Amino acid sequence: MSFSKPSTVARLNDVILGCFGRVKPSETLDHLVRFLGTWSGSDKLFMVAQYVIKLVVPFLRLRARLQHRAGLRLEPTSCSADGYAKLDSLLGDSRTLWRFWGLLPIFQWLISLERNPQPTRNLHVIERLQGWAMLAYYPLEHLSYLGSHGILPSTIKNPLSIVSKRKFINLDPSVLGLWSCRFWAVYVFLQFAHLHEDRQLLQLRQKALRKAKGTGLTPSEKQELAQRWDAWWSEVVVNLGYLPLTIHWSLKQGLFKDDIWIAAFGLVAGVTSFRSGWRATAPPSSSSAVPTSTSTSGKTDGTGPSEPTGYDVSS
Repeated sequence: MSFSKPSTVARLNDVILGCFGRVKPSETLDHLVRFLGTWSGSDKLFMVAQYVIKLVVPFLRLRARLQHRAGLRLEPTSCSADGYAKLDSLLGDSRTLWRFWGLLPIFQWLISLERNPQPTRNLHVIERLQGWAMLAYYPLEHLSYLGSHGILPSTIKNPLSIVSKRKFINLDPSVLGLWSCRFWAVYVFLQFAHLHEDRQLLQLRQKALRKAKGTGLTPSEKQELAQRWDAWWSEVVVNLGYLPLTIHWSLKQGLFKDDIWIAAFGLVAGVTSFRSGWRATAPPSSSSAVPTSTSTSGKTDGTGPSEPTGYDVSS
């Protein structure tokens, strides 16, 4: 029996190292890479993971206590819960760190806002206020984060000490975090006004199409309206999820005594936001692609830079 050694090596090379040649290209994989390759997309994924963990950890600890009482466990603690809790802390810390360049897309959004006409004057004013709220939110969050990690001192010299009696400025991370979240809460409340304007514009669009056609809407027009209404409702759900979180983190004593509520509302906002971002980054030819905003304003829902993801000052 004779064989060519080089050809055998080449065949083994193709079989082993070239095994991915048998895997068909995947549109889902392409979509996943495209979505998670963005700052917003990866943050949405980690947000969902973080709030799922926040829900799982209390369950694991409760199970450990019940098993201990029943004599099925030596200790009333769960190593898995402790490990997941550490991952939760790491995810929250990482997400805050990754937002350090969050001001850049806010600047980009505000510049674009003044150069592109808005559908209504009200929307223009609302988005201006939202943008300025974010200009306060991000620096305060950054200072709070750096202070909580001991990178910034707790007090700094007042640059206006020459004309002011106050010689030093106190940089309390918890206070900075509270004010950061209060500006985020302002954004969220303004978003409800934004959604009200968006709803009126969608209703006018729907009436105009029906009046122009007379005989009914075409399938493409029905699909367009359905997609826009889907995007609008998604924004409503996301905002309803963020609302109690922003109020909770804006109060010194908080709003909830049980962190399970934080996890529940956060998961609702995270899953809905991930869904919107996923559909917004779908290929244009895909029937699942939806408009990234329910109005023609500069803000986007799917991967837009204007929506902060919050900062847990209680951690």
